[in-house]
Amino acid sequence: MFYLFYAFIWLITWLPLRVLYFISDFFFLIVYYLVGYRKKVVRINLEKSFPNKTKKEKKRIERRFYRFFCDLFVETMYEMHIGEKEISHRMTYSNIEGILEQYGKGKSVMIMTAHYGNWEWTLGFPLFMPGAYASNPIYKQLKNKGFDKLIYSLRSKHGAELIEKKDLLRVMFQLKKEEKLANFCMISDQTPNGKNIHYWTKFLNQDTPVLSGTEVLARKFDYPVYYGEITRIKRGYYKCKLIPISLEPTQTSEFEIIENYMRLLEKTIVANPEYWLWTHRRWKYQRNLISNNSLT
Repeated sequence: MFYLFYAFIWLITWLPLRVLYFISDFFFLIVYYLVGYRKKVVRINLEKSFPNKTKKEKKRIERRFYRFFCDLFVETMYEMHIGEKEISHRMTYSNIEGILEQYGKGKSVMIMTAHYGNWEWTLGFPLFMPGAYASNPIYKQLKNKGFDKLIYSLRSKHGAELIEKKDLLRVMFQLKKEEKLANFCMISDQTPNGKNIHYWTKFLNQDTPVLSGTEVLARKFDYPVYYGEITRIKRGYYKCKLIPISLEPTQTSEFEIIENYMRLLEKTIVANPEYWLWTHRRWKYQRNLISNNSLT
């Protein structure tokens, strides 16, 4: 089944992206009106996140999200054949000089992103960096070996050196020992395992458990932390602004970096909510039912 899927995607993505968007429009009708993919989850998330919005406003966000969701799928698959020039034109960056300034001080950096906009296209970031500096996105290996190989090849196509999540600490120590600089890119809006919740915050009007690993590593290695804010300019075009969260992480209080990240992400989502991935069950844990010692 996987190889049939791969062959179909490989063939169809030779089409120009403007043609693939017609396919996306067709998929939207099926996914939204016929299949209703995770529509219940999306509606619950929107209802709790925006209690002050009218039913009409939330319905509009819902439809716009599903349209974008279908665009995101074809854009991700389009990576099979997209060239360096095109990806560099479709996803641009600002404040790269801030990253280079940290490199000049001999420091690697941590970049916190989210499931917002086309986060997959940020894997073209190495094309904007001097060749001496590695870009190291963190990923979790998929159970299906075929799909894992596909996603790995797409994400590493433009020079990114992916690090499996379980190997991150070891690789960071090794690079530091070898005096090699890198940027460690992490999607940080995922829900932590129920047994590893160390911090809760109010996010989109809900008690939300958040991942603390990036902050722990940043404070341990004293690596500056940036937020990669993705903005959709128009269909097929994005920009990523690298916003400093903490340039001196060892001087921050516990959970300060996480809190600053969540506030920046919340601002991004509230401005244009249709570009966040609402199909995930991010609020599956209830604070009063989880036992931990670090609550806020």
